[in-house]
Amino acid sequence: MPAKSKAQQKAAGAALAAKRGDIKKSDLRGASKSMEKSMSEKQLDELASTKHKGKPEHVPKAD
Repeated sequence: MPAKSKAQQKAAGAALAAKRGDIKKSDLRGASKSMEKSMSEKQLDELASTKHKGKPEHVPKAD
C-alpha cells in the first residue's frame, strides 16, 4: 500500500526505525507511535519507501 502523503511516509519511516531498534520507541509520537504498534515491518517498509514526487504534504481529512 503506497503512502498517500509525505507526512504519512515520514511517520512510517519513524515507526520503521523504532521497530528495527534504530531509535527508541518512547521517542515516537502521534501517528508513528500507533503505526509502530499496529503494522508489520514489511507494511511499514512499503509505506516508507513510496516515491514522494507529486505527493501532497498532508491529505485533507474526510468528513
